[in-house]
This record gives sequence, C-alpha cells and structure tokens, in this order.
Amino acid sequence: MANDLYFEDFTEGRTFQSAARRLDEGTVRAFSEVSGDFNRIHLDEDYARSSPFGGRIAHGLLALSAATGLLHDLEILRESVVAFTGLSWKFKAPVFLGDSISLTLKVARRRAMGGRGGLVFFEAAIVTQDGKTVQEGEWTLMVKAAK
Repeated sequence: MANDLYFEDFTEGRTFQSAARRLDEGTVRAFSEVSGDFNRIHLDEDYARSSPFGGRIAHGLLALSAATGLLHDLEILRESVVAFTGLSWKFKAPVFLGDSISLTLKVARRRAMGGRGGLVFFEAAIVTQDGKTVQEGEWTLMVKAAK
C-alpha cells in the first residue's frame, strides 16, 4: 500500500492519532457473542446500575480489540506489519456504552533484526471522547524493512 510505513520510518518520538470509534449496544452484544463473555455488567442495565460503575460498561478487551482496528484504519501498517508480538497493558477506567474511543501511538524505541526489519515498541493509549485515558501500555510489532 502507498501509505504503509516500514521499520526505518518509525523514528523515536513519532506519534500517530487515530479517528474515533463509538462502542455501542450492537458492538457490545456482538463482542459478547464472539468472546463468550456474557457478564451482566456489560448486558444488564438494572444490574449494572447497582455496580460501582453506575451503568453498563463495554468489555475492556473489546476496547483493546477495537484499538487494533483503529491502528489498521491508520493505513500505516497494512502490508508492512509482520506480527503483533506483545503488549504490556493497564486498564485504568471503564468505557461506557456510547463512548467513542481513539488510539494514540508514540514510537518509544526500535530493535533491528538483521536488515529484514525489526521490532517497533509503541507507547499506546486508548482515550475517550472527553480526553480520558482509559487504557494504556506498550505494544510491540514486528515490521518489515523497506525493499
């Protein structure tokens, strides 16, 4: 793809910001079906209203999964990525149904792998529409070198 970036393009400090994606009723129900996680905090408003959150929340892993889709939508790693090789992650706050999330990535460092490309370590954060960081950590991706 013309927009793809390669290992050499990911210089330390370079940042990327995705568009937003809304996590709504249909998305939460679909994720429950796919994951098998039918916890009432996600699906039952009466139950969730009496929880510490005061209402239904999206699955934490749904937000993380959606963030990988937001990375894909940036169109910077569609053909040049080899693999998502790791993450270190913190769930800091809930994502409520109807929240919109976006992904912020910052290149923290790189490690070359013999001229074939290497590992790119990103500081990653999922942020809601009101600017609250709800999840954050480090993502590691193996990225091809330019041809």
